Amino acid sequence: MTELSELVQKVVKSSSWWERHGVDISILACSFLLLPAGFLCLRSAQAIPFLLGVLTLGVVHHTLTVKGSHLASHNALTESKSWGKVWAVFFIELCSAFTVEQATYNHVKIHHGYTNIIGLGDSSTWKLPFLNRYIYMFIAPLAVPILTPLVALDLLRNVEWKAALRTLCCMFLGFYCHYWLLLHVSGFQSPWSALLCMLLTRSLLAHPYIHVNIFQHIGLPMFSAERKPKRIHLMSLGVLNLPRNALLDWSFGHSLISCHVEHHLFPSLSDNMCLKIKPIVSQYLKQKKLPYNEDTYSSRLWLFLQKYEELMVHAPPITELVGIQ
Repeated sequence: MTELSELVQKVVKSSSWWERHGVDISILACSFLLLPAGFLCLRSAQAIPFLLGVLTLGVVHHTLTVKGSHLASHNALTESKSWGKVWAVFFIELCSAFTVEQATYNHVKIHHGYTNIIGLGDSSTWKLPFLNRYIYMFIAPLAVPILTPLVALDLLRNVEWKAALRTLCCMFLGFYCHYWLLLHVSGFQSPWSALLCMLLTRSLLAHPYIHVNIFQHIGLPMFSAERKPKRIHLMSLGVLNLPRNALLDWSFGHSLISCHVEHHLFPSLSDNMCLKIKPIVSQYLKQKKLPYNEDTYSSRLWLFLQKYEELMVHAPPITELVGIQ
């Protein structure tokens, strides 16, 4: 791991600010600039402009809430810790209706700190064994915009009252601004039609969001906390990359799609930097005879439909690597 870290650090140090942060900040800024066009398209009584508005707002929403929140949780948008906290509150609480403290704890400290460790970072929080495969894979994702703030409200019991109050204010402001813009800019006449449009745009990419989160860890080797392998073995065995996809690369970011292995090895790097170090990481792992897991979206989808009970209902088997712990 030290050898690989040195190779990556050389690339990072030789990269410009634009490569380290600018590219991803520009994508987020472009998404903000698309918001007026999206809301104005919804004023149209014609189907094509209206659907274009829904598509625009849906992609923008997921770019801000998935890509923006993910980068902010890792402080990958800036090298300033103070600004990092500001961006985390903005993207995670205002845009995503979640709590910064719990998002950081569960994702950064638990999921990344204990990737594929049974009972800790094994992605079991994504499992809903009482749902059958078709409900879970194709219908349940539509409820993500509703379930996310409800889960956040439940988790607020675990944070200080000042942080909880800040989260509640940000969540309310984010929802109200979205609702107000639909009524006063897009021209929705009924509160219920505005709420339905909110649900539609916020769930537009909910299916790939759920799928990506389970495809890239579940079904891969899981380990016990007592006998976990070294970090580089853990990440090479327990993380999987999907192929590049223009829509998902833009809205979710490279670190969640085609550079997930790189992201888990170097979580503080931005999406663009994960893409830049990808050839170095893949070549290094292959040279060391370590796995570099890659698979297609359709292949993983078919696997989960075929082996849903084994992967999403039953407890995963524990893998033991003899001689390399």
